[in-house]
Amino acid sequence: MRSTRSARLWGALLAGGGIVVLSLVAGVPEGAVIGVLIAAAGITLAVGGPRDHGEPGIRVATTDRRRRWTAVLVSAGALCALAVVPAGGAPGRTPAGPSAAAAGGRWWPPGVPGPWNPSWTWPWTTTTRPTTTPTSTAPPTTTTTPRPTSTTPPTTTTAPTSTGTTPPPTGLPTDAQTFWLHLNSTPTSDAMLAAEAKRHRYIVLNAWEGGLIPKLKAANPAVQVFVYKDLSSTRSYACRDGRDDAELPTGVGYCFADSRHPEWFLTDSSGRRFTYSGYGGHWQMDVGDVDYQNTWASNVISSSKASGFDGVLMDNALFACDTYHSGVCPAKYPTNASFQNAYLSMLAGTRARFREAGLKTVANMSNARLHNGVWNAYMNHLDGGFDEWWLAFGDNDLLPEYPEGWSRQVAEIAANEANGKITWVQGHFTPGNERAFRYALASYFMAAGARSAISEIGTTDAYGDPTTKHAAYDWVMGTPSGPYRSVAPNVFRRDFGCGVVVVNANPSGSPGVTVQLGTTLLDEARTQVSAVTLPGTSGTILRKAC
Repeated sequence: MRSTRSARLWGALLAGGGIVVLSLVAGVPEGAVIGVLIAAAGITLAVGGPRDHGEPGIRVATTDRRRRWTAVLVSAGALCALAVVPAGGAPGRTPAGPSAAAAGGRWWPPGVPGPWNPSWTWPWTTTTRPTTTPTSTAPPTTTTTPRPTSTTPPTTTTAPTSTGTTPPPTGLPTDAQTFWLHLNSTPTSDAMLAAEAKRHRYIVLNAWEGGLIPKLKAANPAVQVFVYKDLSSTRSYACRDGRDDAELPTGVGYCFADSRHPEWFLTDSSGRRFTYSGYGGHWQMDVGDVDYQNTWASNVISSSKASGFDGVLMDNALFACDTYHSGVCPAKYPTNASFQNAYLSMLAGTRARFREAGLKTVANMSNARLHNGVWNAYMNHLDGGFDEWWLAFGDNDLLPEYPEGWSRQVAEIAANEANGKITWVQGHFTPGNERAFRYALASYFMAAGARSAISEIGTTDAYGDPTTKHAAYDWVMGTPSGPYRSVAPNVFRRDFGCGVVVVNANPSGSPGVTVQLGTTLLDEARTQVSAVTLPGTSGTILRKAC
């Protein structure tokens, strides 16, 4: 029965195709509907195919032919619908600026499903630690940093006490200070803005969200509001009909650069322009070009002052020349040293202009720990630094002590505090993961002073609604009695007027270490303790009445 077999084979294939599509977009309403349509079409054909007449070569009846063609047409229509679901701009990490319903500053709108949304992942894949984080944007998912194993960090390494911070100035906050990156342009209410303004010391918005500043300042005049601007790219999705959007997530528009200054685009040895791998529409620019530097600074200062921002978050202050295009460096900057010199030129060359404008500058310097000395070198020309991937890279991926490990990231805070500069640090872990939270928070307290702030994120680049506030952020620690100190190999302690923090920075899985406190304190469960035993990559925040 050739007709019967053919019809049922086509039906099975269509049904299977529908199920595959449905699985790929599981949990997404639009995709689910499309998958169901395809599956339904295939199943209809398979069930409704011609009956087995018991004779070879009998052709499909007219009604069966119509049923088959109907199913094929429905399937084709569903596939066409799937192809056009992401309407509103080219796929990429960022929506098309404010004109795309103000959907987001660095990514595709969160409401659009599918693999073109960077917050979406294939159901069977796992997240790996990236080498760098374009903030968005997040680091390119195509490369990973080798994870330190228990055999990599020397178990006897201790951090010198000089990496701790000196006693803070008067007016030090007695609890943890936090920040909020609202970069996906998710909807806000007046009540949300008032609550978050009171909760955080720093808030970062997109350039087209300046209208939120008066509401934030009304709730908390002391909150500092920064604008997101990428140092290193221009975005072609924000160029329409030869005109750049009025408000950009960068300092230079793609239309302008492409038509007037093509020399600003970084290229490989064959003259091909670089894009950020995994992020469509992000074109890497030559930060070492003086004309680019001046244009970038002029545009950013003008728009930021007009909107009333307090400062600028400069994303992607990079260190490795092959960032976003692994293994291939720009022809102009073939080494990390030459690449870093270009960024030093950019930061130094624009520093005076931002200071004169009264705008603070904080640069995202993720993975500075992997390049000795660059954090402080870049910080010479900035008001602050942001480490987007700090100590916690996932629920079970916590950074231990080794030459590029725990003490180097804690030293970022300590050095900035000593120089009166801002530090933002952020861990990545699922809400409710108490071990990762305590490891990050206790480590933050090891060096935090008057200008540091901490935050956490559960999903890479999920910079939308604020996270749920953890009660520990309000715990009063009081004034630190001095810098943190080593109390055992890779185990550190810092004392405060109202508590103590202890961190075991030995690798995960290493034996627990017991630390005698010398007094009785309350642990996180409000149990009185005089000693604590901590396994590797864990921490504790202990309190007493004040």
